[in-house]
Amino acid sequence: SSKKGKEAWVEVVRDVATASSPSQKSPQSNGGDAVATSASWHFEVRTGKPPQGAENGTKTGRGSNFKCILSGAQLDAEYVRREGCAKRMGKRLMAIVCEGDRGRIYISPIAEHAEIANEAKPEWRPATKLPDDPRNFWTPNYGLTTYGDLFTDRQLVALNTFLDLVEEAREKVRADAVASHWADDGIPLADGGSGPTAYADAVAVYLALGIDRLADLTNSICPWSSSATQTVHLFGRQAIPMSWDFAENNIFGNAAGDYKISLGSIVKVIAMLGNGTEAHARQADAQTQAISQDKVVSTDPPYYDNGSYADWSDFFYVWMRRGLRNIYPDLFATIETPKDEELVASPYRHGGAEKAEAFFMDGMTATLKNLGERAHPGFPVTIYYAFKQSDTDAGGTSNAGWESFLEAVLAAGFMVTGTWPMRTERPGRMIGNGANALASSIVLVCRKRPADAPSCERRDFLRELRAEMPEAIEAMTGGDENASPVAPVDFPQAIIGPGMEIFSKYAEVVNANGSRMTVHDAIVEINRFLDPGDGFDAETQFCLDWFKVYRWGEGPSGDAITMAQGKGLSVNVVVDAGVLLSRGGRTRLVHWRDYPADYDPLADKHRPAWEALHHLVRLHQTKGAGAAGAFLALVAEQGEAAHLLAYQLYTACERKGLAEDARPYNELAAAWEDLLAAAARAEAAKPKKPDQLELGLL
Repeated sequence: SSKKGKEAWVEVVRDVATASSPSQKSPQSNGGDAVATSASWHFEVRTGKPPQGAENGTKTGRGSNFKCILSGAQLDAEYVRREGCAKRMGKRLMAIVCEGDRGRIYISPIAEHAEIANEAKPEWRPATKLPDDPRNFWTPNYGLTTYGDLFTDRQLVALNTFLDLVEEAREKVRADAVASHWADDGIPLADGGSGPTAYADAVAVYLALGIDRLADLTNSICPWSSSATQTVHLFGRQAIPMSWDFAENNIFGNAAGDYKISLGSIVKVIAMLGNGTEAHARQADAQTQAISQDKVVSTDPPYYDNGSYADWSDFFYVWMRRGLRNIYPDLFATIETPKDEELVASPYRHGGAEKAEAFFMDGMTATLKNLGERAHPGFPVTIYYAFKQSDTDAGGTSNAGWESFLEAVLAAGFMVTGTWPMRTERPGRMIGNGANALASSIVLVCRKRPADAPSCERRDFLRELRAEMPEAIEAMTGGDENASPVAPVDFPQAIIGPGMEIFSKYAEVVNANGSRMTVHDAIVEINRFLDPGDGFDAETQFCLDWFKVYRWGEGPSGDAITMAQGKGLSVNVVVDAGVLLSRGGRTRLVHWRDYPADYDPLADKHRPAWEALHHLVRLHQTKGAGAAGAFLALVAEQGEAAHLLAYQLYTACERKGLAEDARPYNELAAAWEDLLAAAARAEAAKPKKPDQLELGLL
């Protein structure tokens, strides 16, 4: 616990009797929930200010790298995986959290409590296998291969017991309804009934959904929050990670992880829904459905390879099926959720990234084409896109998901008339789980492209961009960038809309060599209108725009994702360039003072102009014009861009009244002639290559 005045930590204590024999092997549990006792060491809870490094535990690096609690020996990831898969990894009680008169108190583990936990014997455990998807499911590497493996025996007994009680409650509800003189037609809910039988079925459905919510907080992957001093649910993000310690809730504790609390949230929603309006939900294949015929369509489709909801759904489905298959026998006929038709580019499911992308592109194009043909012609189709790109390629930039999706939209016969960022995520979610979460969804506004739409040449497309984009940008900003209704971090994404409207109204745009212009190339050209004529690389454009909003301070990582996407980048690309830090839901530029002194520009294959400039600034401020000039000689091809960027940053700082930030850029620009002279001297001082023999023709 890191709460002020309530600090507590767990310490490993060596028993005196065996302190002289560190080689003694501590008994391990057999992979079940047995909590082994050991004569050589035990856990004790301490209170007060923790010693330095206590929060680090025994982790020595990312993943499953640890040190032995007795000998301090390093345990590498491969060893831990091997032991887990051999079922030699168990569980051991570390501490007990109790409710006191003035808050929570922490006590050392008691042997009797461990023995009580061992007595739990579940009658059923989910046997459904976890998917072989190493990107989103990490536990199979450590021997936890089924959904049942993610729960302790005591948790399994609790969830099973609650599900058994759902059936009892269902019978009680039906009997009470009949006793109240409500005529029972005997028709179940699944068949459209409206009497006591269907009513009892409906109550049972909500009770089972409450147990599903409970499962998210009652499993062995739930971490303990030392700041909030409570259990954190498993699905803080769309993945099942490995957890090396966890908190087992008291399911009657009247707090998070209590069934009454989980069910209570559902009850609140039902109470606010009102009544009198009938709604229908139907399951259909989006590629062939006819539901949207002559309807106004607004849809939130799958996002390329961002993960499989069908896989994540199985965590909940296994419990739902056990509790509800008697009520919805057709819906729960399969052991696990169907997956073959799920429209995501999942490499593990399709035998590699290339085949997965082909599957996604073909399916998404067919889906969007079907939507376009059926949607009401008087209204645009709006498509929500909230994909976080994480891949990079050899060239340093990649945004395959976003660009692939736009390609599918165009191939389906749509033209894009707007790309509006919409803030759809809670700020707490973006930083609370320590991940770099999205801040915005992009709403694509689409209309059907005329069947007889012409083609055009690249030069004509660029001419049209030059003619129309300035007016479109002025319309967005109202002529005043500082008072624009579009947030600066969203602007790079928003201007893609009017640019794509020009690009997508044509059947195709043809390059000078006869090839078809890609969406990626179109986005690059559209982005040039943010800073006309600067010619900066995409990473530098991102940094410049970010600096104008946040300067050297932190901003939400969701904003960074949105801004980078508008540049055809992923945030990871900018991080890999060494100019950006992004972790824990926060992002900031690396200050020039923190650039490494031993940097070798000749060894850096990914060097944006932003990086070159700020190394020049660092050297000029710390070692003078000579050192900066020598560096300039090494990055001569970026000298002009760095010089122009220095002027732009100086101007941006001056406009905001940031004299201290502006000063280094002003001094560098003022001394540029000195730097050029120093660069020339450095170049002249290089060892000359031997003169080449000149051969003449007779």
